[in-house]
Amino acid sequence: MAETKTQATEPKGWLTKLFGFNPSTMKVSTEIVAGITTFLAMSYILAVNPSILADCGMDKNALFTTTAVASILATLVMAFYAKLPFALAPGMGLNAFFCYTVCLGMGYTWQFALTAVLIEGIIFIILTLTSVREAIVNALPLSLRKAIGAGIGLFIALIGLKSGGIVVDDPATLVNLGDITSGAGLLSIIGLVVTGILVILNVPGALLIGIIATAIIGIPMGITQFQGFVDTPPSMKPIFCQFDTDMSQIFSLDMLVVVFTFLFVDMFDTIGTLVGVTTKANMTDKDGKPVRMNQAFMADAIGTVTGACLGTSTVTTYVESASGVAQGGRSGLTAFSVAACFVLALFFAPIFTAIPGSAVCPVLVFVGLFMLSPIKDIPLDDFSESIPAFLTLILMPMTYSISNGILLGLVSYVILNICTGKAKKIGWFMYVLSILVILKYIFL
Repeated sequence: MAETKTQATEPKGWLTKLFGFNPSTMKVSTEIVAGITTFLAMSYILAVNPSILADCGMDKNALFTTTAVASILATLVMAFYAKLPFALAPGMGLNAFFCYTVCLGMGYTWQFALTAVLIEGIIFIILTLTSVREAIVNALPLSLRKAIGAGIGLFIALIGLKSGGIVVDDPATLVNLGDITSGAGLLSIIGLVVTGILVILNVPGALLIGIIATAIIGIPMGITQFQGFVDTPPSMKPIFCQFDTDMSQIFSLDMLVVVFTFLFVDMFDTIGTLVGVTTKANMTDKDGKPVRMNQAFMADAIGTVTGACLGTSTVTTYVESASGVAQGGRSGLTAFSVAACFVLALFFAPIFTAIPGSAVCPVLVFVGLFMLSPIKDIPLDDFSESIPAFLTLILMPMTYSISNGILLGLVSYVILNICTGKAKKIGWFMYVLSILVILKYIFL
């Protein structure tokens, strides 16, 4: 009998060893559905990243393959090493900085920018090995950690509403309501209703079903358009390991500024995602710190170095991982499922890239809702805690940046508590971080 029981549980034993899967609290089907949900929520990067980086002269077809392969490799490190349900890919915002600021703005070649990304990734590995990144997270007050999760929720919701055409640019009022009576806006509204009903009825896989259903509804509306099914991945050769070999450029002041900017934004984007999502999912220790945090940071750092070698901008942990976590993903098996989807996407690109922003919009909006719950744990009556927490929360969507919300919330926490005689509760590392943040905004 003992032998039979061991044989029966052996497959899940392997899953535990490989992915940190806990058979007593997790289901394989849930982890896989969560991975597919995360992939669908972030699959836009397969179309957007090549489009952005091609503007600075890089080969667009090669960029598609590089984006997918970099995402696969980095996410597999997260799956097997960190054993966490997070996916990685070239970061939005960081790719725009790469192209429009470093290359088109400062006039440098994309090879120079790739070299900066490589250096940043190596520095990240060093910081992770010395646990500096973990020390930064540990230095953040609990109220700010709670606010980070809620702020990311608002930020994700804004991304969804924007991609679905519900929120649009307006030169007079900054943002405005888009056309919700036709086209993409109408499909997004339909998707919100369909997905909302599924969530309220507690249907398993509600978010994934919502994406698929909305995409299908978009076919007769002319919004979801398939342009084929199978294609061969283009070669990465035009951008593979194309680094700047000019030493005068590598050791220049501009290179230092570019590397530092990549480093700062990537670091706090990743910290924000890990802290926010793990807090919401209760994947924290007794002190409220994310589990296996250093391993997750290492996956991020390795992903950045690998991505630079393959020919893309900084690879980072994706905030859209929250959609899979909201679906129940808790182990590296979720991340492995995301990586598997990226492998399929290499050969079925026309199908995956056909999913419109309107189909992803409802999922991101509801994930934003799910992530708001940590607000109730912020001591709102203690203004020395709640004011910095609110600034952290609100500045993420308002500045369209996770890192801006964290950095400005951190500085406000230090300044307000010093000025009100509560400096004793601030650790020395918070002072160091605040000084670095202030210098960053002054000189960069």
